[in-house]
Amino acid sequence: MELYDGIITRTREFLSQRPFQRWDYDPSQAWEDAGQSELVLGRDSAYELGGNGTFAVHYTCVTAAPSLVDRDEILLYGPDLTELRKDTPYARLSFLNIADPGGDDETAYRAIREIEFVKYHVFPRGFMLRISSTDQREQVRLSREAIRKDISFKTVGFDFIKKHRENPLVKHVQMLFITDTSVDYRTLERNAKTTADITGTLTHIMEGIALNCSSCSLKPVCDEVEGMRELHLRRN
Repeated sequence: MELYDGIITRTREFLSQRPFQRWDYDPSQAWEDAGQSELVLGRDSAYELGGNGTFAVHYTCVTAAPSLVDRDEILLYGPDLTELRKDTPYARLSFLNIADPGGDDETAYRAIREIEFVKYHVFPRGFMLRISSTDQREQVRLSREAIRKDISFKTVGFDFIKKHRENPLVKHVQMLFITDTSVDYRTLERNAKTTADITGTLTHIMEGIALNCSSCSLKPVCDEVEGMRELHLRRN
C-alpha cells in the first residue's frame, strides 16, 4: 500500500508554504446528498469550478501509513464556495489511510479500486460533478440555490468523507480543496497523471499481462514507485 505514498508526500511539500483553512470531520454537518446524479442547468448555475477552460484536477491516493493520514479532516487552499463569483481553477485531492485488506495482492488491488470508485457515488445537492477518468479532470457546476443555502467546501467535504467511511477498510480521510489562482495547477496535473499511471500499471500487473521490462512503456513507473517492481516480479 506504499505505492501512492510518494505522491502524498510530494503534494504536501508542494502546498507546505501556503495558507489554508482546516476543519475536523463532523458527519452531522455533511451537506445533503441527493442520492443520485443531479442536473444543474446553465441558467440555474452560479459558476463552475474548472469551467471555461480553467484547471480541474482530481486524484485519490491510498496509504497504509498512519503517519501520512492520521485524522479525518478538510483542508481548503483559497476562497470558499460562497466567496467565489466566477469560474475558477479547482482541485480536489483525496488521501486515505486504509487497513490491511488481508488476503493476496488481488484482494488489495480490488480494495484500492473500490475506494477510488467512490467519487462516482457522491452527489452533494447543487454540486454537480462532471468527472473524466481519461484526463483526471473533475469539473463542478454550482447551483445558485446551493450558494443561497451557504454550501461550503467543509460541508461538501464531509459528504465525501461520510461516503468513504462506509467502507470498513477506511480509517481516515484527508480531503484537500484548492481554488487559489496562484497555485501551479500543472504540477497538480502531473501528480494526477502519475497517480493514474500507478493505477494503470497496477491494473496491467494484476491482469497478468506479460510484460518485458526492457521494452515496456510502464517501466518508468516501476522504477520510480517503491513496491511496484516487487509486486510485478511477485505476480510474474
